[in-house]
Amino acid sequence: MNSPTRILVYGVHGSGKSTLAQHLAHRLGLPWHPVDDLLWEPGWVEVPVAVQRSRIEAICRKERWILDGAYHGWRDVPLARADLVIGLDYPRGLSFRWLLRRTLDRLRTREEICNGNRESLGSVLSSESVLVWHLTGYARERARMRAWQQDPAGPPVLLFDTPQALEHWLAALPSRPPDAPPR
Repeated sequence: MNSPTRILVYGVHGSGKSTLAQHLAHRLGLPWHPVDDLLWEPGWVEVPVAVQRSRIEAICRKERWILDGAYHGWRDVPLARADLVIGLDYPRGLSFRWLLRRTLDRLRTREEICNGNRESLGSVLSSESVLVWHLTGYARERARMRAWQQDPAGPPVLLFDTPQALEHWLAALPSRPPDAPPR
């Protein structure tokens, strides 16, 4: 496979999408567009879906990009342009442990997530909590990734069911030299 230039990283909340997207951006010299930055304004105000879609369309018209998620109202946009989808299809227990650990760390450190937004005890305990989203969306997200992989009309989909399988693939992936300009 040639080095992909339009990559969608997909998975359940807490599976490591942003971490992988950032790593791939550095490794391949591609621009990474963190989806949370495009969807949330300060104060956790959700950007209207039509505006989200417009922002994603502008990114996906380009020849080089990495997105770390795809959500309702515009999921079709990156799928129509991606030359690779990487699905993080890890077991529920693993991704939930990672998400719980990350959430507790963010509560403790007050780490900024996007656009000045931070986790709070109230947000973590609410019905809109990222932990609840994981629990309620896990099966649906896994089924979606698997359906994409079976769709001959869609982009190639690589599903990784263990971090070790992903690491093995990453080790074989060509990278740009550190002093080379981005492609």
